[in-house]
Amino acid sequence: MTQALRKKADAVMMNTYLRPPLVLTRGRGCRVWDSEGNSYIDFIGGIAVCNLGHAHPRVVRALCRQAETLFHASNLYYTMPQIDLAAWLVDHSFADRIFFCNSGAEANEAAIKIARRYFHQNGETGRFRILCAEKSFHGRTMATLSATGQDKIKTGFSPILEGFDFIPFNDAAALEQAMGPDTCAVILEPIQGEGGVVEPGPDYLRRAREICDRSGALLILDEIQTGIGRTGKLFAHSHFEITPDIMTLAKALGNGLPIGAMLATEQVASAFGPGAHATTFGGTPVVTAAALETLKTLEEEGIIDHCAEIGAYFKNRLIGLQEAHEGVADVRGRGLLLGLELQDSGASLVSECLKRGFLVNCIQDRVLRFAPPLIIQKEEVDSLVECLDSLL
Repeated sequence: MTQALRKKADAVMMNTYLRPPLVLTRGRGCRVWDSEGNSYIDFIGGIAVCNLGHAHPRVVRALCRQAETLFHASNLYYTMPQIDLAAWLVDHSFADRIFFCNSGAEANEAAIKIARRYFHQNGETGRFRILCAEKSFHGRTMATLSATGQDKIKTGFSPILEGFDFIPFNDAAALEQAMGPDTCAVILEPIQGEGGVVEPGPDYLRRAREICDRSGALLILDEIQTGIGRTGKLFAHSHFEITPDIMTLAKALGNGLPIGAMLATEQVASAFGPGAHATTFGGTPVVTAAALETLKTLEEEGIIDHCAEIGAYFKNRLIGLQEAHEGVADVRGRGLLLGLELQDSGASLVSECLKRGFLVNCIQDRVLRFAPPLIIQKEEVDSLVECLDSLL
């Protein structure tokens, strides 16, 4: 059955992913099953998306209730789930205003646009350049890949958009030196996910905030991978006791449904008036109802605190692997966004873990990234660590 399904897929779908030889058919909690009935513990979580796990009953019920009531109306009209979700995000963040879209790339696209438009609206039309970090990842639209600090993402798409400058991540001196009178914003990830689960130093984001304040530039934080509880707090920047001017969210916001959000202060949000930016499907009733239930579940059931606790336990177990095996170069990350850097390529480990019933992935060739549902338990962590221990 699996071979027939793969053959059908390969005949009609574009070859943009290197997929393993399995077809997933259902999921529940932290476990998924394939078309042959094999089960796997999911340590990818849809790439940091399924924070509540697969088919969480509260989210499923909210989705079904809304689907029976109002599926789509377009953003020409107000809808109640969208209003309630926006109000929840405002109440739980620095932001005063929300713009909903469909993905992380769209959220970052909106952030880039509003940052440039903000200065244009204030008469500083020459202030349009954006400082970005090397090894960053912000998406695959033309603007967001132009802001991404990885050449492999840009290959074949030249000419990329003008106005993006790159600096080393975690280097406040380089950031300050690169800041110019034409700089409108700095865009950073609190932890570089696709870049290899790279954490900043304890003072870097605070220094970035100070540099932006002195220059008048806006600070954009891309929390698409780190947000919605992934690092043990609702938003990762809370660990560093700063707030941005603009923040982007997606991935786990809908626990698997496509939604993105760009959040901003009142001052910045004023740059977007009617007609300045729009989307047909951003924040539809069904998706926003599911997203609101996701956030309420995380808050009401103490799941973010659990993430902080189990994440610390998981990281310590990975450090134990580093101490026991010369093949492990480093352990990085916070909460349940963790990276195990290897001395050599991690592709074979990913394949062997799959054979033993674990979904993991490898980024930057040598970094195993772990982003399981936040409801993962110690027993499941232990089983993966024992598997890695035997393979290493």
